[in-house]
Amino acid sequence: MRKVLVLNPIHPDGLARLAADPGVELVGPGDITPENLPGHLAGAEAIIVRGTAIDRPLLAQAQRLRLVVRHGVGYDSVDVPALQERGITLAITPEANALSVAEHTLMLMLSLSRQIARFNASVRSGAWVVPGQSPTRDLFGQTVLLLGFGRIGTRVAKLCAGFGMRVLVHDPAIPANTIRGLGFLPAPDRAAALAEAEIVSLHCPSNALTRNMVDDAFLAQMRPDALLINAARGTLVDEAALERALARGHLRGVGIDVIAEEPMREVPAFLAHERVLVTPHVAASTAEGLHRMALASADNVLQFFAGALSPEAIVTA
Repeated sequence: MRKVLVLNPIHPDGLARLAADPGVELVGPGDITPENLPGHLAGAEAIIVRGTAIDRPLLAQAQRLRLVVRHGVGYDSVDVPALQERGITLAITPEANALSVAEHTLMLMLSLSRQIARFNASVRSGAWVVPGQSPTRDLFGQTVLLLGFGRIGTRVAKLCAGFGMRVLVHDPAIPANTIRGLGFLPAPDRAAALAEAEIVSLHCPSNALTRNMVDDAFLAQMRPDALLINAARGTLVDEAALERALARGHLRGVGIDVIAEEPMREVPAFLAHERVLVTPHVAASTAEGLHRMALASADNVLQFFAGALSPEAIVTA
């Protein structure tokens, strides 16, 4: 029997898939308490995790551990070097949440373009006002720049194209012919593309090359009437620089699902601006998305034990 620890709540179907395997001893989140966690960690060969930090103190208690599965695609809370030192495999669920995040990205674009939050608040306060000159915008015909063209970025591109938008793509890892072949416009010169785009949407991982990429210089290159969308990682944005840009009236709006420090301990200053629309990192957390991620997490565990874990799911081995 291989002991599998599920540290945080996931969809019951994912737990059921693991429990149905006769070779798995499943310890679900309802079985775990602060008092018995060390004992469970000591025998665990695999862990599925959503929000719990996988750090060195936790790993020191899990000497039999061979696999960590992130329920999702981000692994900022996982100490990857510590896993590598131990030869522990880290896996993600790469396809499970891409559609949900792509749809959320379009929701942010639409909500900001049509100023849904402002109109909703106005009507609820008793003001039924139809502006003579509307400040809202159509998505049709607008130029959107996607920074990153992976599983989510490619889906966002297709959704934007469906709205009749002109789609620019900047991703040094993707050949221009590939972008062009899919019907979109490669934008190798990022600065020139930022100056052109009416909407800029981030779809990059957070790493040494991209962390705080949205800084003062980046924002200054954007059109003053542009929208900035971030449903990727909060650490892509220098939040102090964003606050400065908003304070001087730069940008038509900002739509974000992520902030630099999660969970939020203090409200970042830039969130005080009415032009900012924020959600609490829920882009992937639709009922369907959570179901897909739970099943994919369970499959990763079972495939790993069978020696058949998909290379696409492996971050490090």
